[in-house]
Amino acid sequence: MKQHRCVGDLMTRPVVHVQRGTVFKEIAHLLAEYDITAVPVVDEDERPVGVVSEADLLRKEAGLPDSAALLPAPSDRPGDHAKAQATTAEGLMTSPAVVARPEWTVVEAARVMEKHRVKRLPVVDEAERLIGLVSRSDLLRVFLRRDHAIREEILEDVLTRTLGLAPSAVTVEVTDGCVTLSGTVEHRSVIPVAVRLCRGVDGVVDVSERLGHNTDDTGG
Repeated sequence: MKQHRCVGDLMTRPVVHVQRGTVFKEIAHLLAEYDITAVPVVDEDERPVGVVSEADLLRKEAGLPDSAALLPAPSDRPGDHAKAQATTAEGLMTSPAVVARPEWTVVEAARVMEKHRVKRLPVVDEAERLIGLVSRSDLLRVFLRRDHAIREEILEDVLTRTLGLAPSAVTVEVTDGCVTLSGTVEHRSVIPVAVRLCRGVDGVVDVSERLGHNTDDTGG
């Protein structure tokens, strides 16, 4: 089977990052200069300890007093007061840093982002040092793959090489990442396996099948 793209293939490198002592204005300047929405915070050994995002900076701004007294005082959420008083990355950052490994699949990274409700993950090596940054938009690049490339991989790698089917046995149609399999296979048990393998191909959004079979070997 073709080697699927992993976090190491999709991540941004080198990474704009800051130290614990980097001040508020310098962080804001970096976000604007590089047109990014967050920066990892690293320790003396280049290991991520947190992330400062635009939301963290705005949280501090929201905690400042309104000089015109036109706005109500912000609600007291856990950590808001501390962020409002902070002036450096160490106090502003969201920590601990939730990190990814370069060998992770897109699915693994997406699940960690969803679980921790974060939009990006610092990527670390075996020594936990920062080597990249992967965002939700980076992961979505997988789904920009062209339909003809998806169809070719399914025909050659999944159906012919892995499942040993004749090229003429199954017709593969791909439209906007949605795969339709039609035709006839010898054994019924092959059908769910084919569908599962097709779902694992980079760029596939959905798989449907209209496959018949000559022999029911499932006992169903």
